[in-house]
This record gives sequence, C-alpha cells and structure tokens, in this order.
Amino acid sequence: MRTSTTSDRQPTHAACFGAFPARGGGKRAVRATQRAESSLRFAGASDVIGRRRSVGIGGRHRGASLLEMLLVIALIAAASLLAAAAFTGGFRGMQLRSTAKEIAAQVRYTRTQAIASGQPQRFVIDPQARTWQAPNGRNGEIPPSLGVVFTGAREVRPSEGEGAIMFFADGAATGGRIRLTLERAAWDIDVAWLTGEVRLRRSGADTP
Repeated sequence: MRTSTTSDRQPTHAACFGAFPARGGGKRAVRATQRAESSLRFAGASDVIGRRRSVGIGGRHRGASLLEMLLVIALIAAASLLAAAAFTGGFRGMQLRSTAKEIAAQVRYTRTQAIASGQPQRFVIDPQARTWQAPNGRNGEIPPSLGVVFTGAREVRPSEGEGAIMFFADGAATGGRIRLTLERAAWDIDVAWLTGEVRLRRSGADTP
C-alpha cells in the first residue's frame, strides 16, 4: 500500500509543477517587450526631430533667397542711379543745365513781350546777388553752386553791378551773353544784337 500510494502522488506533483511557467522565461519576455517599446519611442522621436530639421533648413533657404533678391534689387537701383549720374554729368550738372534753360526761356519771354506790346522790354540779371528779373514781375534766383558772368552793353544796365538786355518792338536787341558755370562745364545764353535771336548752347568754362 505504501508503494502504490507513493506512485500515485508523483504524477500529481509533476503535473502541478508543469502548470507554472519557468522563472527565467518570463523575465526574458518582459525585457523583450520593453526593448520593443523603447525602439518604437526612439524611432518616433527621430522622425519628429528629422521633420523639425527639414522645416528649419527649408526656412533658412527661403530666407536666404529673399535676402539675395533684395540685394540684387538694391544693386540694380544703385547701378541705375550711377549710370544716370554719369550720363547727365551728375546731379549738379543737371542743375546747371536746368537753370540755363530757365533763364533762356525768360529771355525769350522778354523778347516776345516787346514784340507783343510794341514797347521796349528789359531783362535784368545781377551776378553778385545771383538774381534775374523779367517783365510782368517775373524773377528768380540762381543756385549758389553756379558761377554767373554777364557780358553786354553798359548803356542799358540799371545800376552798377547789374547787367541788362533790352529788346525792342521789332524783336531786335542790344545783345549780350549770360554764362553759367560749374567747375569746367558751362552753358551760354547768347542774344544777337541785330535780330534779338536767343540761343542756348553748351560750352567750356575756358571758352571765350
């Protein structure tokens, strides 16, 4: 009886023992699961970082392109200004030419008024005061940067230091020259004494 009883218990113990998993296998499974989760987290973080870097690089490229475009526009504008200044002889040269044209127009206006009114009309210029006067209250100033030289008949000048050109009803004039200078550049307003014709021409400051 003792022998048979012992043989009946051994299978029961073995069955109970086999029902529980081995200790080492359970830990290894847990560790494998943790490693898989860590790998997934690392992969997700790497993807996010990569996207941020790509966005940052793209933004820097766009910024650099905009900066380059603005730089090119500024260079084109500067080159255009330099070309215009060189073509016209500079801004001061433009001032010289525009002043000469204005005075020539006022001298022609004086001649026109003499013919229209049938009465002598006079254009007056003061090189020292740098002013001019035309009929009907017209007057103006000459920029300080420009030199002024007048050559004409002394008989018709209003006062000492002033010069004048007298126009008559038939268009004739006493004649004269108004020269505006800037460094070595000059513009002449010439009035013919016989016909009263007014001509504007460019010349050099050293030209007689």
